[in-house]
Amino acid sequence: MTDVIQIRDVSKRFVVHKDKSLKERLVNARASRAHREDFWALRDVSLSIRAGETIGLVGANGSGKSTLLKVIGGILAADRGEVLLRGRLAALLELGAGFHPDLTGRENVYLNAAILGLSDLETQHHFDEIVAFSGIEDFIDTQVKFYSSGMYVRLAFAVAVHVDPDILLVDEVMAVGDEPFQRKCMDKIHEFQAEGRTIVLVSHSAAQVNEVCDRAVMLDRGRVVADGSTSDVLGRLRHNYEIVMEAEEAAQAERRGEPVILKPAEQLITSVLVNGVEAGGGQPVLRPGDDLIVAGTISADPPLAGWGMSLTISTPLGGAVLGTDTTMMQQEPPVLGGTGAFEFRLPDLRLGAGEYRVSVAILDGNLAEIHRVREAGAFEVQASHRSVGAVHVDPVLEFPGL
Repeated sequence: MTDVIQIRDVSKRFVVHKDKSLKERLVNARASRAHREDFWALRDVSLSIRAGETIGLVGANGSGKSTLLKVIGGILAADRGEVLLRGRLAALLELGAGFHPDLTGRENVYLNAAILGLSDLETQHHFDEIVAFSGIEDFIDTQVKFYSSGMYVRLAFAVAVHVDPDILLVDEVMAVGDEPFQRKCMDKIHEFQAEGRTIVLVSHSAAQVNEVCDRAVMLDRGRVVADGSTSDVLGRLRHNYEIVMEAEEAAQAERRGEPVILKPAEQLITSVLVNGVEAGGGQPVLRPGDDLIVAGTISADPPLAGWGMSLTISTPLGGAVLGTDTTMMQQEPPVLGGTGAFEFRLPDLRLGAGEYRVSVAILDGNLAEIHRVREAGAFEVQASHRSVGAVHVDPVLEFPGL
């Protein structure tokens, strides 16, 4: 398959002025140089994107996703390296980019379409479709400076998808529109995918990336740190976020003068097995209707009293599928001193096909977590392809009287 985007050793540098106003930099130009610092938003990034691929660029704020998209789109020039493109490109990189606030929506359609490479005749041919897709017919002759952010996005997206692009770049803008318009945009993206067009998407919505992307690239501090299947890369991203969140929770507790661990560290879950398999030892495979057994051991010294446990099953992206705890189960664990065992049994579990993660936690009397083990184990469900979703059923269709 042909590469339509080739990114070769691209680096992008910005100069950051620390603690200096514009006035100070002009008056004290020589001294100001000492307060300048180079910030490399991208460092030696190399990627090849094939025709028809939908790629999700993911990472924390400041990781370089939007900068990379702007370099691909030609909005920013790389300081080192090069980007090679094949085909017509349309980009939705910033809210209202390419729009003039003093022009009407109608005038901006022609202006923006011209920027994206359409002639006036081509724009005239697509104009009614563009306006109908945007859904802002009543405001098309109003100056866009009076538009809401949602109206901006509607019109900009409508223009971009009607210029017949081979490559579409989208940076987070779909999060601004209302839900029906977001759905319309996603339907258009699926249509583009079916037509074999190439899409590069930046989004903080893991669900959105998982829905439309067949490959994901994770950036961290301007470098590519993961490139692979969407589920694998998003799983790694989620794991990194959890580490950061735990560190922040601990720092906040320390600033408040609270102990980071609510109970002595000896009171911990020491092992977890999912249907007899320990984490890292592979994934047990279940069929819909099989029992799921999550078992393990706890070490408590001094003795643990008035405690509870919770169990959560989630998707690789962190979406909760099922959760329970000892309070919901109306069970009160006995006082535990030393080492003890636990076993959650979920009989006749009818989950849909896919991979799932298991988390367990020890709770205090107020249901606050004392200790938790995220992704303590994993399992896979293999099912018939007669239905899709988190719940498995074997549907039956009948036509009585026909």
